[in-house]
Amino acid sequence: MEYRRLPHGGEKISVIGLGMGYIHEGDKAEIEKTVRMAVDAGINYFDMAAAEIKPYECYGRVFSECRDEVYLQMHFGAVYDDGKYGWTTDPGKINRNFENLLRALRTDHTDMGFIHCLDEESDLEKVMTNGVWDNMLALKADGTIRHLGVSTHSPDILRRFIDTGKIDMAMFSINPAYDYTQGKYAIGEVSERMELYQRCLKEGIGISVMKPFGGGQLLDAKLSPFRRALTKFQCIQYALDRPAVMTVLPGVRGSSDLGELLAFTDAPQEEKDYSLIGRFTPRAAEGICVYCNHCQPCPAGIDVGTVNKYYDLARTGDDMAADHYLHLAVGAEACIRCGHCEDRCPFHVKQESRMKEIAAYFAAEK
Repeated sequence: MEYRRLPHGGEKISVIGLGMGYIHEGDKAEIEKTVRMAVDAGINYFDMAAAEIKPYECYGRVFSECRDEVYLQMHFGAVYDDGKYGWTTDPGKINRNFENLLRALRTDHTDMGFIHCLDEESDLEKVMTNGVWDNMLALKADGTIRHLGVSTHSPDILRRFIDTGKIDMAMFSINPAYDYTQGKYAIGEVSERMELYQRCLKEGIGISVMKPFGGGQLLDAKLSPFRRALTKFQCIQYALDRPAVMTVLPGVRGSSDLGELLAFTDAPQEEKDYSLIGRFTPRAAEGICVYCNHCQPCPAGIDVGTVNKYYDLARTGDDMAADHYLHLAVGAEACIRCGHCEDRCPFHVKQESRMKEIAAYFAAEK
């Protein structure tokens, strides 16, 4: 299992986490087996928004044996008053459900406390003025919440929370469909969404990814907005290659589904190669490097994707990215204009001129 370090706090988070979207479909023994299998495989990040209340006690039994080894992402706004999932901005209901779930999970704190599924401006105003956010700040101060965050599909809502200077994590929907203006949650243009990921990276805010498969639609050619099917491995790798992403949180129905996902960790790169999306991305995405490194290997030894990523971030004012670039063993100035990368790039990025531009930029920075 690969781990990524959360900038604010330093926690090492597994790149494959576990969502709860379908786990309730199994019986309690299967749920517990699946969670224990995940922990044994090195998964240490768990989203805590289920479709019904049944799974929480099963998780709690497993976590009671390893609480210091796992990170829980709990949601303020997901409620289970009748045993089924519901959504609210009511502070009383939110507080009661949070306390109930802490007891079910056999813990006295959550590692991540997220405002849950906030997509509308009016709902943002509610939680900021009715006591929900203030209570979460108080819980953060007393250690009941270790890190604050928000779950949203809206780039604008996420920007508003980043502006508070209070969040360390965000749960956001990332997949090739949504990033390239296809599907229900495809909010924001290509460049806007990429700039948002870059800002999160610059400001040390980690992203946990929901809907990596677009609700399953991207896995089925008949349902996919591209009329082409991607694999789970391609979708996971795509999400992990976005700036600031810490972990991807697919849902599973049980241990069999989990076993299929865990194969990602040892899969060869060709099984994770998502470059075919270059055939059906919109014109707005043409010429934009998405850091997929399908152009590798570079004859001159340049890590083309990384060089582009550091350049994009440095231009936003990220001094750390600029420093990382300056410490690369091989920089853009090594480009020999052979055309290899341009021939292979599915997004038709003019990398030769781009390398010249990047080299000149960082030469001026020295």
